[in-house]
Amino acid sequence: MFQRVARELLSGLTVAIVALPLAIAFGITATGTPEGALVGLYGAIFAGLFAALFGGTPAQVTGPTGPITVVATGVIAAHGLDAAFVAFTMAGGFQILFGLCGLGSLIRYIPHPVVSGFMGGIALIIILGELDQVRRSFLVVAGTIGLMLVAARVVRVVPASLIALLLITPALRLTDSALRDVRLGPVTLSAGVDYIGRIPEALPSIAVPDLGGSTLLSLVPAALSIALLGSIDSLLTSVVMDNITGRRHRSNKELVGQGIGNAVSGLFGGLASAGATVRSVVNVRSGGRTAWSAAAHSVVLLVLVAGLGAAVQYIPLAVLSGILILTAVGMFDWESLRKVPVSPWGDVVVMFATMVITVVLDLTVAVAVGVGVALVFHAVHARRRRATVVRVGDGAYRVQGPLSFLAVDRVFTALREDDQPRLSVDLRHVDHIDLSGARALLTFLDHAHRNGVEVAVVDVPPHVRDRVLALATAEQRTRLDAAPGNRAGETVH
Repeated sequence: MFQRVARELLSGLTVAIVALPLAIAFGITATGTPEGALVGLYGAIFAGLFAALFGGTPAQVTGPTGPITVVATGVIAAHGLDAAFVAFTMAGGFQILFGLCGLGSLIRYIPHPVVSGFMGGIALIIILGELDQVRRSFLVVAGTIGLMLVAARVVRVVPASLIALLLITPALRLTDSALRDVRLGPVTLSAGVDYIGRIPEALPSIAVPDLGGSTLLSLVPAALSIALLGSIDSLLTSVVMDNITGRRHRSNKELVGQGIGNAVSGLFGGLASAGATVRSVVNVRSGGRTAWSAAAHSVVLLVLVAGLGAAVQYIPLAVLSGILILTAVGMFDWESLRKVPVSPWGDVVVMFATMVITVVLDLTVAVAVGVGVALVFHAVHARRRRATVVRVGDGAYRVQGPLSFLAVDRVFTALREDDQPRLSVDLRHVDHIDLSGARALLTFLDHAHRNGVEVAVVDVPPHVRDRVLALATAEQRTRLDAAPGNRAGETVH
């Protein structure tokens, strides 16, 4: 018992170290002021704590994220910071309502290409937003990125972002004068180094702005947009956590927890937040398995905030810019991008359309359009409207119909609930499989392999076999090829 608790607390400390520079960077980006560092930290503290305690995804870490920061930046610019805090609280109320109405279950119907395009679009927005800092302090930004890349390979136990902060910040205090007006011919490599500046050192307190009814009404669209985006962002992270842990999150409970977290965060002057994929993955890989590790990360940040102002003022904005850019690069679904030549062309269209609309128009519009286009392609390619999974014997199942984004959750939930040591899945009647279906099948086989369950996928049609093998990783393909009885068009284990 003691060892388990100690592991959870240590994991929370590790995640707090990862979250610290990200919360500061996202907060400053959203507000455009040094005080935003505290806003970002308060978001990680309060939204992170309450979402962990009341959410439905064990070990998921909540805090400021790229998608939420993009929307929050627009809300703060349009309505001011005080009104934005009210919008964050209202957004939390909407999320609680979403969860109570059971809307969290709809996440299963978002196709994988929409998720990939959405995250790629957010990454592009973040990178474009940092171009001004790149132009002003290219040398520092490039140095930060280079140091993080090297540190990630050499030092495994300390986050690369923290290493960059600890090494570059003091170094620039000694050398910033040499980085003023540095040029290579007509190209400016460094016009100077800007710093965060001192932020207030104070424990958070509840502050409710006195806003009129008309102002509150004008905040409803912004709050609804944050609630929708935060819900999608959080539940997508929950799906990632399911894929890593092999467990199944509770979507509607997660929305209620996220809503409580954002409502409290807004009341205490914190940035709206969502489930953070990178921090959640770090938590699991560090040994965190329950809500206590995620809650511990918020408590550690609260302890740091009490005396953080004196140290934070010397952090260069260009270092934060480098951290954000590298974080954004990691948000791209590189695996899907590499598989574009062998992916269904309809899924490729959906992915890039979602990405472009995210950057050019609006994030929620991009998701809606992406899902709509995916439905059109599904209707064109699938001869049947929906897939069914039928149990035909002890541990034996037959899947019929299109194995697409509309069916994968239902199909593989039924298969996961069978606790037989050997399973047989007949795919002869699968007339269509999309990117979401192929990835879901591969993920199911990976989890079964890790859990010691032997799965035989039999009578696989050539079009299904070819698509699955094309999208499989080298390790998955080797395992598939080495399976006994695997003959083209017949069986894949």
